[in-house]
Amino acid sequence: ELRDLASRHPNLVLVKLDVANPSAIIDAVKIVEGKLNGAGLNLLINNAGIYAPVTLETVDSEEMIRAYKTNAVGPLLMAQAFLPLLKKAAQESMDKGLSCSKAAIVNISTVMGSIEKTSESFFKPVISYRCSKAALNMLTKCQALTYGETGILCVALHPGWVKTDMGTQEADLTVDTSVRGLLSVLPILSEKHNGSLLNWEGKTIPW
Repeated sequence: ELRDLASRHPNLVLVKLDVANPSAIIDAVKIVEGKLNGAGLNLLINNAGIYAPVTLETVDSEEMIRAYKTNAVGPLLMAQAFLPLLKKAAQESMDKGLSCSKAAIVNISTVMGSIEKTSESFFKPVISYRCSKAALNMLTKCQALTYGETGILCVALHPGWVKTDMGTQEADLTVDTSVRGLLSVLPILSEKHNGSLLNWEGKTIPW
């Protein structure tokens, strides 16, 4: 499906990447840098995520580590690797403040990573997913406090419960509704949102 989309939109470039593989991230940065022709990178969206239907009784150390590797460590390494290109975009931008059009890291997270909201959705325990996404939320806050000083906005976004392979068909939102919502949120993000967790409608979710 992605190749089909790329064939219809020549400005879409596909780059092979496995965020759980550090050397693959380095290779991807080199390809992206080549495509940018000396320009910086305005927006990095960390969207890769894995989800296993495990409970406190059934989860094991391998599953916990697997989830953390993709859901938390992956976005950490991606930001580290792409940081020079993001800094370049921020330095060369004429925009004031922080924004996605200047330079931004957007981590796709979830309300399931919110400690305060856990009891509302605990009918799906998904322990490894929840814990790794809570770690991603902390990472986003730390990135905001560190990278914000260099002009890079760092935000976590919750796309909603979406009808995908991961979300299944029992989910609330269609892919179209979620994506349209996220695309409408990106342009309104500013320094006041730095280090926040927002949903696809732009509403703040408590940590």
